[in-house]
Amino acid sequence: MLPSALRSSAVLFALALTTASLSAQRGSGPAATAWPHWRGPAQTGVAPGPAPIEWSDTKNVAWKVEIPGRGHSSPVVWGERVYLTTAVPTDRPVPAPAEPAGRGRRGTGGGEGVREHRFEVLALDRASGKIAWRQTAMTATPHEGYHQSYGSFASNSPTTDGERIYASFGSRGVYAYTMDGKPVWQKDFSLQMRMFQAFGEGVGPVLDAGNLILLFDHEGDGFLTMLDAATGKERWRTPRTDGTNWAAPLVVTHNGRKQIVVNSPRKVRGYDYETGAPVWETAGLGLNTIPRAVQHQDRVLVMSGFINPQLMSIALGRQGDLAGTDAITWRANRGLSYTASPVLHEGTLHFITDTGMVSALDAATGTPVYQQVRLPNPHNIKASPVLAGGHLYFPTEEGEVYVAKVGKTFEVVATNTLADQSFVASPAVAGGDLYLRSRTHLFRISVR
Repeated sequence: MLPSALRSSAVLFALALTTASLSAQRGSGPAATAWPHWRGPAQTGVAPGPAPIEWSDTKNVAWKVEIPGRGHSSPVVWGERVYLTTAVPTDRPVPAPAEPAGRGRRGTGGGEGVREHRFEVLALDRASGKIAWRQTAMTATPHEGYHQSYGSFASNSPTTDGERIYASFGSRGVYAYTMDGKPVWQKDFSLQMRMFQAFGEGVGPVLDAGNLILLFDHEGDGFLTMLDAATGKERWRTPRTDGTNWAAPLVVTHNGRKQIVVNSPRKVRGYDYETGAPVWETAGLGLNTIPRAVQHQDRVLVMSGFINPQLMSIALGRQGDLAGTDAITWRANRGLSYTASPVLHEGTLHFITDTGMVSALDAATGTPVYQQVRLPNPHNIKASPVLAGGHLYFPTEEGEVYVAKVGKTFEVVATNTLADQSFVASPAVAGGDLYLRSRTHLFRISVR
């Protein structure tokens, strides 16, 4: 249990966030035009307002800015600025490669893992795209690389509460800055994560009611931890040995109590919010868990899309091992997402495979609305879709962004192309604008 002073602080912060949320719904205050987290204001991939439907290199592009280095973290938006992270290689000579050391060193991973990088946090002016400030969190030579096709050393998306920006670089630590770029605190966990096949790290921090939740799942001893967002002080830490996992934790609420849900290949687990103690668990997801869970009413929906793909609806409010019980209310195994996280909107779960097949299921029953409808052209998908103004947005590695109308059938209403671009990062929507981060640039798409 938290000390009374910390509980009071958490309550006050929760009230502040509730006020900001109500302001967003009513169309006032800075939160009304914000995208503070990777999956949006409600962590469901849904924007509170519309976004442009059509654009090109000569239409509805307010600005285009080249981003230094390499990073696939999604931008977040608050006030007059857009924030993102990147990793920039330095000019120092590349040392001789280290000998392979275990499971995490083999495979298609590698990237620039033996080269020194600057791990940076950037703020861009929302109106012009000009860099407002740029901070180097640290300079280091990573001990391990990333997936050569779509990995990066800055895949962990930042988050903000309007007071501070929080950026995690995994093994390289977590950092907090004021909105104007002044360092507030930093924390180094002295951990060198060993990811399966050296595919790279990529779980961003989760911000909730004045708490910062961090997950370090890898091939060694990992943990889930909660920090005081204002100071970086650790509130609790729970050991985990569930292997490599890229699925960000999700805070859920049931009967007025919070839990933290973590899906991973070995077990999906629910943890007590206040203490980090395990509450429930169940096996059933396949290898390489990446999509983030979502909460629908009194259930949490978890998904994997690689070997033994599974989508499970798990009833909240239970304890212990839930495998084989009626707590698993429904399952699905067709057309599931491997990399992209789903969108939950008005009781429907929308998701897309890495090869561009789109499905929509009733979140309460698992009944298909439509299933495995292919995009107009073959594509590779890594970015998570978002929904704005009754339309779904699907960025592709080949550079097209498809816009589909939400309905009982899948209908693409626009195909937008920007020259020589490829999208791995997920979009952000704020104030009626769409922010697209490609491998090389950040775009503000705006109808004015």
